Amino acid sequence: MDKLHFTIRVDAPVHTVWTTMLDESTYRDWTRAFREGSHYVGSWAEGSTIRFLAPGEDAAHNGLVATVVENRPDEFISLEIHGAVSRGIDDTTSAHARRFAGAHEDYSFSESDGVTTLVVAVDTDEEFTALFAADWPRALARLAEHAEERAATAD
Repeated sequence: MDKLHFTIRVDAPVHTVWTTMLDESTYRDWTRAFREGSHYVGSWAEGSTIRFLAPGEDAAHNGLVATVVENRPDEFISLEIHGAVSRGIDDTTSAHARRFAGAHEDYSFSESDGVTTLVVAVDTDEEFTALFAADWPRALARLAEHAEERAATAD
């Protein structure tokens, strides 16, 4: 498994970046960089199960199932992937699902002088390294755009 790191500076307060990242409506938009229709089902509360889904070629929802390991609002969120979701059904035992099991996604937020730095650390199967290396920067740029728009209208 590869570990990828991405960093972006956002001209918005940390709470604005945090809520923009996790709010369901804006989440759907910034994660389009990965796949149109990306969304989540579940809660970001610590200990909760959350599913990251997108429509597949057969219109069924596919993706990943994870646990929110840690959630410190406006500071840090950590996810542990347990397997895949195939056609809307959790799969933690197939060879495909085991490729993702144990992977982590960590999001660290810090603010200085009204500018938030977001650091993303993602474990990924080698098959997806090039794809994520291209998609994550686009997704984070879209997230930053939304957060900066929210911050500007809040003033």
